[in-house]
Amino acid sequence: MSAPLSAPASVPAASAAPSAAAPTQADLFDFVRRTAADLDLIASLPLDPEGRTWVRLEGPGGSEAWLIGWPPGTGTGWHDHADSVGAFLTAAGTLKENSLAARLPTDGWKTLELSEGVDRERRLRTGQGRGFGRHHVHEVLNESLTEHAVSVHAYYPPLPQIRRYSRTGPLLRLESVERPEDWQ
Repeated sequence: MSAPLSAPASVPAASAAPSAAAPTQADLFDFVRRTAADLDLIASLPLDPEGRTWVRLEGPGGSEAWLIGWPPGTGTGWHDHADSVGAFLTAAGTLKENSLAARLPTDGWKTLELSEGVDRERRLRTGQGRGFGRHHVHEVLNESLTEHAVSVHAYYPPLPQIRRYSRTGPLLRLESVERPEDWQ
């Protein structure tokens, strides 16, 4: 992620109720849905015409949450969220998610040849989102040439690492591993 322009370090989440137990994927999805409906919060995110911006939010039950702005033509590249489950929802605009419907080995590989039929594509318009499990490999893109998109993301446990991949046809290659200190 790129650094935010002039955003506060943490913003209280919209109606986040504390939870005694670890939040589930459904809890995280409910949180991103409610947070995306907070139009004042969504409008408060500074938007950069060239790079993604974000503000860290207080997620439910100790989860990690982010409000992210996506300029036209930007994306994440292929990555996963390691052992965290998560959810994200488009609060404004349209995002495209490319994902793999395949369980990948978590360690001990640098390059994998993917089988046919593992690619999935979703267009998530304002108010649409999804939850995902551990080791979910995907990329998120704002393919619009003119419009920003804004989304809300939540992960539990807080992200221990993000693995970044490159993709050429059926070949998926592990390129790097980022840790929290790399993006905070």
